[in-house]
Amino acid sequence: MAPARRRCHCGHVFRLLSLLGGLAAVTDLGTGSATDESLRRCVVATRLARTIGCDDDTVREVLYASLLQHLGCTAYAHELSQGLGDDIAVTRLALRMDESDPRDFFRVWVPGLAAATGRSRLSAMAATARHLRSVDAEAPVATCEVAREASRRLGLAAPVQECLATTTSMWNGSGHPPLSGPEIPLPTRVMHVASVAVLFLLSAGPGLALAEVRRRAGTHLDPDIAGSFLTHADDLLDGIADVDPFEAVLDGEPDPVRRVDHSELEAVARTFGDLVDLKAPCLQSHSTTVAGLGAAAAARLGLGAAVRTVRIAGHLHDIGRVAVPSRLWSKAESLSTTERDQTRLHPYHSERILARIPELADVALLAGQHHECCDGSGYHRGLTGDRIALPSRVLAAADAYCTLLEDRPGRGRSTSQEAANHLRDSARAGRLDGEAVEAVLDAAGHRAHVRPGHPDGLTDRQVEVLRLVAGGFSNQQIADTLVIARRTAEHHVQDVYLKIGASTRAAAALYAMEHGLLTRR
Repeated sequence: MAPARRRCHCGHVFRLLSLLGGLAAVTDLGTGSATDESLRRCVVATRLARTIGCDDDTVREVLYASLLQHLGCTAYAHELSQGLGDDIAVTRLALRMDESDPRDFFRVWVPGLAAATGRSRLSAMAATARHLRSVDAEAPVATCEVAREASRRLGLAAPVQECLATTTSMWNGSGHPPLSGPEIPLPTRVMHVASVAVLFLLSAGPGLALAEVRRRAGTHLDPDIAGSFLTHADDLLDGIADVDPFEAVLDGEPDPVRRVDHSELEAVARTFGDLVDLKAPCLQSHSTTVAGLGAAAAARLGLGAAVRTVRIAGHLHDIGRVAVPSRLWSKAESLSTTERDQTRLHPYHSERILARIPELADVALLAGQHHECCDGSGYHRGLTGDRIALPSRVLAAADAYCTLLEDRPGRGRSTSQEAANHLRDSARAGRLDGEAVEAVLDAAGHRAHVRPGHPDGLTDRQVEVLRLVAGGFSNQQIADTLVIARRTAEHHVQDVYLKIGASTRAAAALYAMEHGLLTRR
C-alpha cells in the first residue's frame, strides 16, 4: 500500500484513522491494557468481520468500534478510585472477569483487587460489597454515554456511535443497555469476540485466549461468531503478536479512507483532551482552557504557524494523565515520593503517545516539555532554557496560570492577580520564561509591567547573572550570591551568553554597558 494512503494527503488533510490509531493508546493506558492492545484487537476484529462475510461498510464499522472500544474508559474513573482505590486496575480486572461465572469473583476479582490496592482479600471483598451496587448501576451507563458522545464529536458514522453505546451489552442480556442476542449490533458482537481473544492472547497466550472465547460463548459472546473465531483462530491470530499493529490497522480500512482537515484535527484533539480531563473533577476543562490561552499568547508573540501547534498541544498536553490512577489527581494530602514520581511521568506518556502519530510530531515535543523549567528544575527530562522551544515555554506558562486558577485538592484556587504575581515571581526566579509569562498574562487580561523589558528576551534573573558575570564573578560565586546550585548558575550563564551572542566576560560586560544594564532601575 502506498505511503500516501497510509499517512497524509497534500500536507493539509490527514487520514482520520492515523490520528485515532495513535490516540487509541490513551485507552490502553486508561484500562491497564497491554501495549497496542487496542490496535491488535482492531486487526483481529477486522479479520473476523471479513471471515464471516461482512461487507465493506460493516468492516469499517467493526474497525472503528473495536479500535475505540474503551473510548469511555475515563467516564467513571473518579468514582472507581474513590470507592475501590485504583480505577485502572479495577477496570482491567473487570475486563478479565467473566461476570456470568461466579467463580471468577474469587479467582480473578478478589485477589486482583487486593494486590492492586494493598488490601487483604477480606478487605477487598468488603470494599466490593459496599460499592458493587452503585458500580454495576452507574459505571456501564457512564462509559457508554461518554463513548457515544465522544464518537459523535469525532465525526464517526452513526452505526459506529451505536456500537460504542452498546459496548457493555452482553449476548445473554445481562449488560447495559439490556439488549440481547441479535438486538446487539453485529459490529459490537464481532468486537466482543476479538476483545476477549486479544486480551487473553497478550496476557496468557493462544491457549487461554481460545479457552476464554469458548467459555464465554452464549453468555457474554455471540455463540455463532465465537464459533467462527474458534474454527479460523489460526488464521485470525496469525502473526498478531509480531505484526506492526499501527500499519496493519491502516491497511485494513476499506476504501474510501476517511480524511480530516486542520479544523477537524483540532476537534479530535479537543475531544481526547476532554476525555482525559474526566479523570478527576478538578481537571475538567483544564486542557481546553490551556489550549485557548496558550494559542492567544503565542499569537501575541508572533509565532505564526506555531500558534496552531500550541493550540493542539494545549488540548493534548495532559493525555498522559490517563496512565496515572485517578486517586492521585484527587488526593488532598501530600503525595509520597513514589506517587509524585508517578504523576511526573504524565508528560512522558503524553509525548510517547503523540510521537507515534506523524501528523502530531511537533505537538509531541511541546507536550513532552510542558513541565520543563528554564532553570532545569522541571520534569520529565530536566531541560534548561536553551533546550526548551519557545512554544513549549508558552505552553508551560499557560498551563501554570490555568492550574493556579483551578480548585485543586489540598489548596484553594488563586485569584487572577495572585496567579499573575506567582507567574512573574517564577519568571524572576528563572523557572518560567519572562517573555512567555507576559504574553500569557496579556492574553489573560493583565496589564504588563510599566517598566520596559530587557533586551533580547533577558529575564530579570538573567540580568542579575549578567551583572555578576560582568563584575568578574565565577560560577561558584554567582551561585553563592544568588543562593542557587552551581549547576543552576552555570545554566543561567550559558543562557545569558546564548541570548546576547557573547562567550566571554568582557563581551558580556560590553553588552551590559551598551544596554544600560549595570545600573539598577
